[in-house]
Formats: sequence, C-alpha cells, structure tokens
Amino acid sequence: MAGNVDVSDHTREWLSALGPALSRGLEEVGLAAEGHAKAACPVDTGRLRDSITHARLDAHHEAIGTNAGYARYVELGTSRADAQPLLAPAASGHPSEYRAIMRAALGGGA
Repeated sequence: MAGNVDVSDHTREWLSALGPALSRGLEEVGLAAEGHAKAACPVDTGRLRDSITHARLDAHHEAIGTNAGYARYVELGTSRADAQPLLAPAASGHPSEYRAIMRAALGGGA
C-alpha cells in the first residue's frame, strides 16, 4: 500500500489566498468598465460623465453606474431622443478584456 496521502479539505486556505486576488481583479474590471462608459458618454455639461463610477456590491460582484437621475433617459432613450447606451455596453461589451484582467489578477497571465 502506498504512503499516507493528505486528502483533507483545503477550501478555506484556497479561498483565503484567492480572495485578495479576486478583489484586485474586480477592482481593475470596474475601473476598465467605468472608463468604457465614460468614453461612450455623450457630453453636454460633463455632469453625467463625471458621475459615472464603479463600486463593489459584494465579494464577487462589481457594478458601474451613476447617480444622475436622467442617465436612464440617455441610456434607454425617450420618445423624443434616441438611446445612447453607455452603461450596458461598458458592463457587457468587453468580455475578452475583462477575462484577461481576471486571469492576470488570479495569476493565470494575460
């Protein structure tokens, strides 16, 4: 019979090691998404663009958004104005870039 093999559960150790890397990766993805949204933002006074930010929702989710009440009308359009999407495309329109950021943050290279 072969020697003793340690088969204990190391989930806690892995999560402890991955937590900071995951956090860094999510922050970088949030910054990138914020940048994409700001680049796509139509500018009149700059208020909407300046209000775009990102924030951590929980340990596994980052969000981008704005507190400008009229942002939804810019994003979705109105009966008198065409939609000028900026948040949705920034959040979901760059999956390869965001995967590369997370791979790098988790030690898997770019």
